[in-house]
Amino acid sequence: REYATIHRGASEGSSTTIGNDNLIMGLVHLAHDCRVHNNVIVANGSLLAGHVELLDRAFISGQVVVHQFVRVGRCAMVAGLSRVSRDVPPFMTAIGESSILGLNVVGMRRAGIDSEARLALRKAFRLIYRSTLSLEEALAELARNPEAPEVMELVEFIRESKRGIARYRRVSNLSGDTENANAEDADEE
Repeated sequence: REYATIHRGASEGSSTTIGNDNLIMGLVHLAHDCRVHNNVIVANGSLLAGHVELLDRAFISGQVVVHQFVRVGRCAMVAGLSRVSRDVPPFMTAIGESSILGLNVVGMRRAGIDSEARLALRKAFRLIYRSTLSLEEALAELARNPEAPEVMELVEFIRESKRGIARYRRVSNLSGDTENANAEDADEE
């Protein structure tokens, strides 16, 4: 859209690639060597540094800043005014400074991910972010018994991360209710 800037690759043989059916809104900046897959939305005023990768159906809200070499997973959403310096795993919602709020349930439904896979991802979320297991232990447990292909996609994404992944942060809503504040807690499944 209006005043968006997309830079070419920084060196000979490199390139910036943009897939199909994407919406890049006004005043967005995509720096050199970014890879934007398919059905991605980048809202107004967001800035992506060099070598950022946005996988299918990623949603970057307005005024978001993404650090170089960060990956945003499939069906992940980044809330407006966030600053992202770590990878955002698939199917998650990130907020603030590289913090995971919960699952992107609405995005998963829109992508046609069935309720069984969403439930498996919810269990995986709890194991990764809310259990007493270390990240490595949680990933090993999930890989031993994946309940859905999406769970293995999540595990592989995290294992391939070079910048580290965004960490969980419990936030309260305006009423101060911390029990139901996170998006993953709001899912009826």
